[in-house]
Amino acid sequence: MKPQEALTEISALTREEEQAEVIRRLEEDIIFGRFAPGSRLVEDTLMTRYRASRHFVRQGLFQLERQGIVLREKNIGATVRFYSAEEVRQIYEVREMLTRQAALMIALPASASLIEQLNELQRQYCARADAQDLRGIHEANDAFHVALFSACGNPYLVRSLQDYMNLTLPMRAKNLADKEGLALSRRQHEFMIELLKGRDNWALAQLCVDHMQFSKSDYLRRIAGDEGTT
Repeated sequence: MKPQEALTEISALTREEEQAEVIRRLEEDIIFGRFAPGSRLVEDTLMTRYRASRHFVRQGLFQLERQGIVLREKNIGATVRFYSAEEVRQIYEVREMLTRQAALMIALPASASLIEQLNELQRQYCARADAQDLRGIHEANDAFHVALFSACGNPYLVRSLQDYMNLTLPMRAKNLADKEGLALSRRQHEFMIELLKGRDNWALAQLCVDHMQFSKSDYLRRIAGDEGTT
């Protein structure tokens, strides 16, 4: 796309679309490691980077602050949220409890429509992985898990799970480009679908919890190195 065409496309966006685009790009820059944990997020720099108004940049920072990805402090401004090893363990403890409970509440064997939906989402996930489309992998992966856990029948539990999925995005996003991690994730998704056809909720719940451990362990190893140099 030529620069002039890009400008025309951006100018054609509605205010709501432009705001969503700024949030999407800022979120991507953080979760995919372009802005490291602890980095300052200077509004003027972000305005230039995204060709956006201060209002839209500021709203994007507020949105990501609500998700726990950005930290805003008086006299310091906005920074990429950094979580210590202990905080990461505590966050994952909550996410694991919510995940286990949701999996235990899914009626088994699952309906044919749910199996069909998850198979289609898994197909999309694999296609994005083969294309090395990081954003697509992230979105397809989260769509798979939201569809799976929505079968628990408790929308408030699902909403809480989504909040913690968002909270752990910076911790797990790097693994979207990890071939070993992706291969393991794909196999586990397929096994989840198979377990949904049976009657063993405990096996399903344990697999869903185990599914989180690769990215959690990898992130803890990475920050252990960072904390060791400070």
